Amino acid sequence: MNTKKVVVACGTGIATSTVVADKISEACKKEGIKVDITQCKVTELRSYADEADLIVSTTILRDKYDVPVINGLSLITGVGEDEVLKKIIGELRK
Repeated sequence: MNTKKVVVACGTGIATSTVVADKISEACKKEGIKVDITQCKVTELRSYADEADLIVSTTILRDKYDVPVINGLSLITGVGEDEVLKKIIGELRK
């Protein structure tokens, strides 16, 4: 399987995106999926989106992208976390 490129976007590109990136990395490792995760601010997302296989955002995105976008807020709150991780793994397996 090729390495999948995931971009994790949050308001500042630091705190919440780090938590989300770590959880995605851990889930992918368990599933045997090679993943390269980039963290960024939502305002920087456009410059990373073209290279991405998947975008996970902890905030609402105003723009549309040519790759799947998953709301990752559940990975911060813990509510619905398993379902979001399943969606992420499902997209990365495509």
